Amino acid sequence: MMRKTSVLRKILDRDGIVVTPGVYDAVTAKIVEHVGFESACITGAGVAASSLGMPDTGLVTLNDMLTVAARIVNAVDIPIVCDGDTGYGNAINVMRTIRESIQAGVAAILIEDQVFPKRCGHTRGKLLVSKEEMLGKIRAADDTRREMDPDFILIARCDARTAVGGGIDEVIERGNAYARAGADIIFPESPLSIDEMELLGKRIDAPLLANMIVKGGLTPLVPTRKLRDMGYVMVAFPLATLQLTMKSVMNLMAGLKEKGIEVFKDFEDNMVSTAEAFEISGFQAYLDDEEKYLPKELLESRYKQKTTGLI
Repeated sequence: MMRKTSVLRKILDRDGIVVTPGVYDAVTAKIVEHVGFESACITGAGVAASSLGMPDTGLVTLNDMLTVAARIVNAVDIPIVCDGDTGYGNAINVMRTIRESIQAGVAAILIEDQVFPKRCGHTRGKLLVSKEEMLGKIRAADDTRREMDPDFILIARCDARTAVGGGIDEVIERGNAYARAGADIIFPESPLSIDEMELLGKRIDAPLLANMIVKGGLTPLVPTRKLRDMGYVMVAFPLATLQLTMKSVMNLMAGLKEKGIEVFKDFEDNMVSTAEAFEISGFQAYLDDEEKYLPKELLESRYKQKTTGLI
């Protein structure tokens, strides 16, 4: 069976652009796989919010992220890109981050050039490490993955466009330097216009990742075909699932508080059925394994009550 790192490289080698929706737990990853996407990206902001109830300000640790990543990787067959923040320290910390990410089964990782504690790339107050420090992190990551799995993909994120004292020229300079140091893909965070995105595609000599924050992000939303023409090979929508979930749950809970159970009539059309939820979570595979491995007498005793469907 082909490793997921090799699968992702094969997908990236095709013409077109790889769309990687953001996920933050196993069920969102299973939904992304269920509808037919070929990869997904674990969002650090999503993990911070869903697992810790905290903002994306460097509060997620390596162990926090790896716990979620291992569960997601075990839940789906598609390759997973994982947010690695700053690598959780200096170049030596990055080596551990790469080793344990590969061991967890993720196919690619994003490492950014902010100082620690970092913050969401679409917020104010970002500060950068020196270019030399980030180059050391990339070289350390590159050496480590070559020893363990050369197909593991390194994505270097540059926050210089909207960092304190930064600008588009620094993104270009850093992006090219990061690619020469061993990054497979350059992720220029938060360009402010389509013209800037086109300029980055022309001036950075490497494949690019576009980060699309829906409803409130700094970067304009661009159709995937146009992104590919600009030089982008991957596009992520990291917060869309979290944003929609939060809004939907807020509306449902507010309605339940105001109207009681009558509110569910208004929401039924936007809810999956129990059977659909069980299907996505793999209930039928569980039943199949029961039939394959449990004693026949136990199964007959357990299921002699006649029911329809899965429950």
